[in-house]
Amino acid sequence: MKKTIKDINFEGKGVLLRVDFNVPLKDGVVKDDNRIREALPTIKYLIERGARVCLCSHLGKIDFKDAEKTPKDMAKNDMKFVAPKLEELLGQHVYYVDEVYGSKVEETWANLKAGEVMLIQNTRYIKGETKNDETLAKELAKNKDVFVMDAFGSAHRSHSSTYGVAEVLKAEGKETALGFLMEKEVESLSKCVEASEHPYVAVLGGAKVSDKIKVIEALLEKVDKIIVGGAMAYTFLKANGVEVGNSRVELDQLDFAKTCLEKANGKIILPVDHVVADDFENPDVIKPSDINIDEGFMGLDIGDKTIELYKEALSDAKVVFWNGPMGVFEDSRYEKGTRSICEYLASLDSAFTVIGGGDSAAASKQFNCKEKFSHVSTGGGASLEMIENNGVLPGIEVIEDK
Repeated sequence: MKKTIKDINFEGKGVLLRVDFNVPLKDGVVKDDNRIREALPTIKYLIERGARVCLCSHLGKIDFKDAEKTPKDMAKNDMKFVAPKLEELLGQHVYYVDEVYGSKVEETWANLKAGEVMLIQNTRYIKGETKNDETLAKELAKNKDVFVMDAFGSAHRSHSSTYGVAEVLKAEGKETALGFLMEKEVESLSKCVEASEHPYVAVLGGAKVSDKIKVIEALLEKVDKIIVGGAMAYTFLKANGVEVGNSRVELDQLDFAKTCLEKANGKIILPVDHVVADDFENPDVIKPSDINIDEGFMGLDIGDKTIELYKEALSDAKVVFWNGPMGVFEDSRYEKGTRSICEYLASLDSAFTVIGGGDSAAASKQFNCKEKFSHVSTGGGASLEMIENNGVLPGIEVIEDK
């Protein structure tokens, strides 16, 4: 068991809290504040217990290889856009510093009183962040007493702000702990890792088989069934000898898909019908199709027979892990499959239902089902890697045990 914030006395302590404020922005405005809200319980707990809190997070990507693009990326992913929303949701003033480290950060930190909060600039403004640069880790750790990891969406990365800083503080004899969000994520996703309850069903969708190879291999060892939808289903179908028309197929993954189906020995359930169209963006014809898709048409959603087949496969599940939509749910013409499976999963009162972040989380929100799931992860990549690596993630392992 890892140490959590409940195991530490924070009175008078200076805390570096790694949060996940990698939120979507449009014209400098936060479009979805869910990740900020998810961090509030931990921030408030620290404030209430007399800690001084320095928040750090990455935001978007900075391309340092392109000299022209770098300043544009920085301008677009400036943490100053997040600070007002945080202040609004937290209900108290947040001292924002537009540097990751340096004299302005040190001065603000030195003057910060117990119960006050500061937010520093996007950690990815520093080139070495993603390479776990030791200098950056030491700067982040400077004058801090405790490191708290609460950014599950980044827990699968060994970066300076998620891993290196914890190593530095531990070497100095300082404490490290998981925040409430991390604790909740680990507890919930562990049920999908340990696979102690059955039937255990995984629902995988999305665009690419290549993105899910490791998780498919890991899940085959754990689950009773894997339901496959989305574009990745067409690679499996083609490998199985089905005509898929112009549907998206990863030709370089056909051998893997074929081997996977053989190894699965019936565990993998594929679509038996589809909703197809003659063009992705501007179709003249949208129609139902049986398992074989006509030339000139592409599959964009699962069909009615498949929806019923998948519901039947899920009906007695005790644990369900869902990652990836069944079709192009963002377009109302192809949303039925994802909506139907989402609503059905949300209705399974006797099952522990987990959404592995990303598009599935967006779908649950779009279809007003989010609150009915047992757990909706804040990190798509991290949730997949946690299953792939049997529960081991750098941002969790670096935290000291109780």
